[in-house]
Amino acid sequence: MGDQSKRARGRWGEDRACAHLSRQGYVVVARNWRSPEPHVRGELDVIAVRGDLLVFCEVKARRGTGFGGAASAVDDAKRAQVRMLAESWIRRADTDFDDVRFDDVRFDVIAIDGVRLTHHEAAF
Repeated sequence: MGDQSKRARGRWGEDRACAHLSRQGYVVVARNWRSPEPHVRGELDVIAVRGDLLVFCEVKARRGTGFGGAASAVDDAKRAQVRMLAESWIRRADTDFDDVRFDDVRFDVIAIDGVRLTHHEAAF
């Protein structure tokens, strides 16, 4: 799969993930967020809010249903990166969400294997 088709599959997966989250009552507040802090690399796929719950969601879309599935791509290194990015986002969000207090923060994974979407809440 070439770079263009990987990017297209990623966008398609994120679109599906956002639609799924919206149907579940979440408000998507950011997509593909990158930290302005130079030491924090990578991007957060989807950031969503429902009430006082803040969700950082990693989206993995795979063409097939191979060994381990799409969710298995979220390894220890990826989880650590997402946590670091989330901390950066929270530091920045203080000014954007002055009147909102997040009582709970959760890390989810939405895995799309073929066309099957699975939402793993509190995945890490």
